[in-house]
Amino acid sequence: MIHRSIVELQQAIRTKQISPLELTRAYLDRIEALNPQLNAFITLTAESALAEAQAATEAVMHGDELGPLHGIPLALKDLFDVRGVPTTAGSPLLKDNLAREDAFVTKQLRDAGAIFLGKLNMHEWALGVTSINPHVGPVRNPWNLDYITGGSSGGSAAAIAAGLCAGSLGSDTGGSIRIPASLCGVVGLKPTYGRISTRGVIPLSWSLDHVGPMGRCVDDVALLFSVIDGYDESDPYCVSRQNLPRATHHAPCIGVPDAYFFSDLHPDTERAYRAAIKTIGELGYTLIEVALPDFEISEKASSKILLADAAAYHEDRITQEADRALDGNQAIGEDVLTRLRWGLAVTGVKYALARRTQIEWRHKLAKLFDAIDVLILPATPLPATPIDDSDPLALSQGNLTRFTRMFNLTGNPALVLPCGFTRDALPIGLQIVGAQWREDLILQVARTYEQATPWHQRTPPLD
Repeated sequence: MIHRSIVELQQAIRTKQISPLELTRAYLDRIEALNPQLNAFITLTAESALAEAQAATEAVMHGDELGPLHGIPLALKDLFDVRGVPTTAGSPLLKDNLAREDAFVTKQLRDAGAIFLGKLNMHEWALGVTSINPHVGPVRNPWNLDYITGGSSGGSAAAIAAGLCAGSLGSDTGGSIRIPASLCGVVGLKPTYGRISTRGVIPLSWSLDHVGPMGRCVDDVALLFSVIDGYDESDPYCVSRQNLPRATHHAPCIGVPDAYFFSDLHPDTERAYRAAIKTIGELGYTLIEVALPDFEISEKASSKILLADAAAYHEDRITQEADRALDGNQAIGEDVLTRLRWGLAVTGVKYALARRTQIEWRHKLAKLFDAIDVLILPATPLPATPIDDSDPLALSQGNLTRFTRMFNLTGNPALVLPCGFTRDALPIGLQIVGAQWREDLILQVARTYEQATPWHQRTPPLD
């Protein structure tokens, strides 16, 4: 039951094969058994989860109208406000930061009937891609406990892969949903910039932050996305739905990018990527080679914007907390503090040039998606690396973000799903990118590919 999809669990609850209370207890038992190894949770809200599950069970027995997530146990990255629960962003500086109300997306999940199990571990302040957190310890990859999960939504990916929750929400500013989805073998969607409200979510970069769903399969992510996909008039970054494109019903045309995206790949990643391209072609899609010259320039622009925005948000903390010790540790982790200081060094001229690059690449991708429907490329150039050998600065500055940062810069929606495994049984992810507001096409291609391949059916060797 633990490894069944949300869609399957939803049906089991509605037909009374299992109650929300039984399901929640099963997840809490599994968290108790496995979280000491994985370190996926920062805060466990067992008491309130059981109370919510009891109420959800009574609603089923009374024949009440049920929401699309009725009785489904979820957990949230610890950037999202859940009323009455601390939101720490993985930092000891916010250990007493009790949320007074739900984030906009938290409320949408709650209104749909979801049960909240707790808050998930992450890279401190979301500023990194390893989820090696110096304050609460690293999140460990369920496929090999000595390896990183990726970040910054590492706890979300690990918890889903290990069966500690049915689904989660993450945030993505340079790849923070898609990288851990790839490294942990789950599905993660970064929607179009401005489509999902970020109100009640601690920011990293106002210009690049995205909120999105993570799940065990494409259908789960699509369901979670449908629940949180609503306009929030109180969020200045949320965009109105007035001009949403109409759904199309033709077979999407798939763009396969040029040699840059095949260079310097881990051999197992290249093998899996080439096999995925072959499979997608065999499924009847038209494959078109496309060129993206100077793609690497986008990474430098994205980094400048992200770090400058982060430094602006944390300016007081950088000056007031940098040298303070908490519980024997530096109040801000060394890798995060280093990058925040880099952000302070970004000049107004450099920031302006980076924003110009952003506009130019938005235009280039808009023209590209006039010729194709979706683009497929690797999620990461390499699989998970050992925790002890992972340099958070090197991995954040390009090694793991090489193929993800661009789509934060341009705001295009992008989804990652499993496309294979290394010879050492570590997951490998495929990234599918679409035009602005065309999550429907991304999900369509991802669903078709997933149904034709076995990768999403595998589970980590934890039991």
